[in-house]
Amino acid sequence: MRQRSCLNTLPSTLPTIAAYHDLGMSGPRAVHHLTGGKILATDARLKKWFTAEQLKVMREAVEDHRASASRSPRSIYGKIVAEADRDLDTDIVIRRTIQFGLAHYPQLDYEGQYRRFKEHMDNKYSKDGYIKLWIPNSPNATRLNNLRNLIAQPAELRKAFDRIFLEVSGER
Repeated sequence: MRQRSCLNTLPSTLPTIAAYHDLGMSGPRAVHHLTGGKILATDARLKKWFTAEQLKVMREAVEDHRASASRSPRSIYGKIVAEADRDLDTDIVIRRTIQFGLAHYPQLDYEGQYRRFKEHMDNKYSKDGYIKLWIPNSPNATRLNNLRNLIAQPAELRKAFDRIFLEVSGER
C-alpha cells in the first residue's frame, strides 16, 4: 500500500502534531519544543503510519510552535499548531502573567509585580514584542490587536492589572 504525501494527510497529521507539541514540557520549558520534536521523531509506533518525510515535517512543526521562535514555522503545519497554541484573550493573558509573577517572584511586592508584569507585556505582546502570528486575519490576530491597544494605554492596562491581581491573589 502506497503512503500518502504530507499534504494529503492533514486530518491525521495535525492531531498527531498537536498531541506531541508539548510532550517536552516534562523537561526544561526553554527547550520543550525541541524535546517534543525528539520524542515524536523517536516514537517507533509512528513509523507504521507515516513516511520518513512526513515524520520530518511533523517534527519540524512541533519544534516550530514556540511563541519565542525567531523564525517563521517551516510548514503550514507549524503555522497551524503555533497559532492554535496561542490563547490571546486579554484577561487570560493578564491572569497568566500575574500568576507566573506570583509563583516565580514571590519576593516582589505589589508594585514590583506590576513592573515585572508591564515589562513582560511590553516585551512579548506590544507592537514591538516578540510574539508573532503566522495566519493573517485569524481570530488570534484580532485578539492580539486588542491586547496591543490595551498595552498602548498605560492607565487602562494598570486598571486591568489591579482588577485581575485582586482576583488572583485576593489582596492588593
